[in-house]
Amino acid sequence: MDFQNRAGSKPGSAGVAGHSESNVDRRERLRKLALETIDLAKDPYFMKNHLGSYECKLCLTLHTNEGSYLAHTQGKKHQTNLARRAAREAKESGIQPGLIAQPQIMVKKNVIKIGRPGYKVTKVRDPVTRQFGLLFQIQYPEVGTEVNPRHRFMSAYEQRIEAPNRMYQYLLFAAEPYETIAFKVQSREIDKGEGKFFTHWDPDSKQFSLQFFFKNERPVTDMMEAPYMRAPVANPLNPFNAPPPVK
Repeated sequence: MDFQNRAGSKPGSAGVAGHSESNVDRRERLRKLALETIDLAKDPYFMKNHLGSYECKLCLTLHTNEGSYLAHTQGKKHQTNLARRAAREAKESGIQPGLIAQPQIMVKKNVIKIGRPGYKVTKVRDPVTRQFGLLFQIQYPEVGTEVNPRHRFMSAYEQRIEAPNRMYQYLLFAAEPYETIAFKVQSREIDKGEGKFFTHWDPDSKQFSLQFFFKNERPVTDMMEAPYMRAPVANPLNPFNAPPPVK
């Protein structure tokens, strides 16, 4: 059969490609296109089975090589299943299909710092449990009415000013437009029980107060028992220690 004189062919070239040749060429073009846009390492539906072939977990199809799978991802069946999966996930999450959430852009405020605030630190002790604590009083006279001072405890390994020391931690106070200040305290467990830890912001006097207590390392009963409260112990070697009277 003469393929050179068929309709649509050029003199000196091969014959017009048939249906199978067109499919091979189309799949090759789709494979090259997919290689430029798809990373198989990040494809959640690409899987290699124990037989050495490849599977599409979305469409449940088998492929002999990666090129066959890439060509499949550009086909109508895979794209239709992707659209169905996206519509189902959007319905379950309550988001209307076609609406893309725009990322919220956070605008960083450039605040001019006016210096460090005044402060006062007082040592306190609970009269009942004998727990040691600290009272911090920070003055913010120039702070705005909409600003509330903040605080947090920071580990010694989070800061970059001093060499880390596991025996200490830092208590930070911040309120714009003042600079953030930090206090170096012992790295002991803070008692967050009722009445042991409290904060207060006074908008009239512009003073922020924070008081906390450290947890006792020994039981409270042992610390509350003073030496003079213990019963005296009889010394058998003392000649003046008379025996108790016999009733």
